[in-house]
Amino acid sequence: MATTYEAIATVTVGAGGASSIDFTSIPATYTDLNVLLCTRSTDTGLRTDIKMTFNGSSSSYSGREVRGADGTVSSTTSNTTYVDMWRINGTSTTASTFTNHSLYIPNYASSNNKSFSIDDVLENNSTSSFYLGFAAGLWSNSSAINQITFTCGTGNFVQHSTATLYGIKNS
Repeated sequence: MATTYEAIATVTVGAGGASSIDFTSIPATYTDLNVLLCTRSTDTGLRTDIKMTFNGSSSSYSGREVRGADGTVSSTTSNTTYVDMWRINGTSTTASTFTNHSLYIPNYASSNNKSFSIDDVLENNSTSSFYLGFAAGLWSNSSAINQITFTCGTGNFVQHSTATLYGIKNS
């Protein structure tokens, strides 16, 4: 059985930035979903977080995150009201560097609870050079995922931040 990826939608942030990136009306015709993001924030610090929700829900999330920052590793339990996708570059990081994220959601249209995994990396050419994160989580909800929203923790997504939603089919 061959697996095919189909781009469903791409959002590219325009001039002036955006506080969120939103995929709506996600069709239930695929097996899995994959979202690839390349983002940067107007936050004046080194980094800020991306908050993610499904179907506008602010409850029933759980998960575990493993993070690495310049040789230091930590682990934390995820927030229950949204998914913390961890860090994205702020304005005090090296100019024109963007954080890369991959979000994978298997069986997003089933009537079971929805599991997901996130892999991300923030690069910076300074004394704080990189941050790595991996998270696995669960949205305890039987509804098909038809909306995914990404919101900057502080500031906005800068111009040229992009996100592409892919549908995955087994054919």
